[in-house]
Amino acid sequence: LGANVVLFGQTFDEAKTEVARRCLEDNLQLVHPFDDEAVMAGQGTVALEVLEQVPDLDAIIVPVGGGGLLAGVATVIRALRPEALIVGVEPENAACYAAGIAAGGPIVIKTKASFADGLAVAQAGARTLLSQHLVDRVLTVSEGAIGAAMREILSAEGATVEGAGAVAVAACLGNAMPYLWGKKVVCLVSGGNVDAATHSRAILSDVAAA
Repeated sequence: LGANVVLFGQTFDEAKTEVARRCLEDNLQLVHPFDDEAVMAGQGTVALEVLEQVPDLDAIIVPVGGGGLLAGVATVIRALRPEALIVGVEPENAACYAAGIAAGGPIVIKTKASFADGLAVAQAGARTLLSQHLVDRVLTVSEGAIGAAMREILSAEGATVEGAGAVAVAACLGNAMPYLWGKKVVCLVSGGNVDAATHSRAILSDVAAA
């Protein structure tokens, strides 16, 4: 399609800074990956598909990085299935959304390496945080829990998922939400972009720690 793909930096925030510079320099349009109303609306269509398949769901568990997916999903679920519980889950090594809620607005946090690198952003979106009143709970999960979830998904479903895609399942594997036992729960598994070495290291991480 004629796109010019540029790989820059080691983190989302390094790449974002470079994108902003190039947009200013070359008069380009910046499409933010999560803090954009149109992007959030698009992500919300996931919830429409979920409700088509599971109209009577009791809860939906959503991965959280900058918060765009959570904002879009929460908006749709709260409008069409208002009694459902909406839970956001982020890696404890990059819990910027919870930090933003606690601070009353987006703040920059210091992140650590995470198997859920697709969620490892240092600051939640100002727009995404506006929907926090629609969300019932925001949880964090450990690296060991993320690895265990990746292993469980591989074992149960034969699917290789990235850490960012496994955090919702990670929250359900422990005892963080006993009130959901026996309920109809949907976990959004949001991606499979992981190399073999990282996946192997992740699924063995909590075994090595045991």
